[in-house]
Amino acid sequence: MPPSSTRPTSRDVAQAAGVSQAAVSLVLGDKWRGRVSETTAERVRQAALDLGYRPNLAARNLRLGRTRTVLLVVPALTTEFFAGVYTGAARVASAHGFGVVLYPSPQGIGPARDPFASAQAALDGVIASSMAADALTAIRGDQLPLVMLDSDPHGSLGAATVNLDIADGVRQVTDHLLHLGHRHFLHLAADIPSWTFEVRAHELATRTARVPGTSVRTVHAPISIQGAQTAIETALTTPGPRPTALVCDDDKLAAGAYKALRRQGLRIPDDISVTGLDDLALATAIDPELTTVRLDAELFGERGMQALLAVLDGREPPHGDIPVELVVRGSTAPPRAS
Repeated sequence: MPPSSTRPTSRDVAQAAGVSQAAVSLVLGDKWRGRVSETTAERVRQAALDLGYRPNLAARNLRLGRTRTVLLVVPALTTEFFAGVYTGAARVASAHGFGVVLYPSPQGIGPARDPFASAQAALDGVIASSMAADALTAIRGDQLPLVMLDSDPHGSLGAATVNLDIADGVRQVTDHLLHLGHRHFLHLAADIPSWTFEVRAHELATRTARVPGTSVRTVHAPISIQGAQTAIETALTTPGPRPTALVCDDDKLAAGAYKALRRQGLRIPDDISVTGLDDLALATAIDPELTTVRLDAELFGERGMQALLAVLDGREPPHGDIPVELVVRGSTAPPRAS
């Protein structure tokens, strides 16, 4: 290793890895595929890591005509889920010499305002989570390399998409409740016109329709504790079959529902079972702990950044939704006999 006072160079990396400086440039510039082997690329990356080598990004960016900056647009920073998405994206970006700027859109899922004087000039690409592609027009999202997370693959204006398998998550929740014997469902749906929430409603309706004698009633609420509490208190005073299972579009809605149910004198899960979706930290902070669907937010962000790197490199991004997992906890049980 070079002396501590000397900054390691690409020549040092080449010597340590036993390759040419040209090979080092290809690997660290992420242009090695088809030119050097995977084994050689890994050897170069490891040598750079061991030496603490950092390429001169300013000089390289001038040569490439890139800023090596990516914008990650999210609807809000109200849950830890989007923090996880950022962490995963930034991890992959850093390994490839990119930086990620996190931008919570002031309009939520609506049109995002340009965060810079000229976003198109300042960015190499955009990753947008849980938004519609046409909401990104103001930041030139339709003119920059674009990857959409948690978005309709058929309605993203040709952009690459990366999705969690939300549909399968809802199927797992529904099958779990049906297996326990539940037949009367109340769906606490997010009051947001978004593809991902449409998928949840569709899958719940489709799955329950296969079982005779099953009913689903839907109420909507903003994603907040108070909003969920108000919606459930209203629903429980509305005439109709008393639900034995409450399916919530996310964990924050479920937490608000807990408050409403307890104010009505109902016990969870003795009187009513409750499920969420996300597996946020609060899922194990409430009592009983919440049965929910675990979404790997960091992996989601990683896949999104990998997809954008593929687009920038002229490659086809990987296909296939990211698997999700039902986590059964104390908030679900068989319904009590009438």
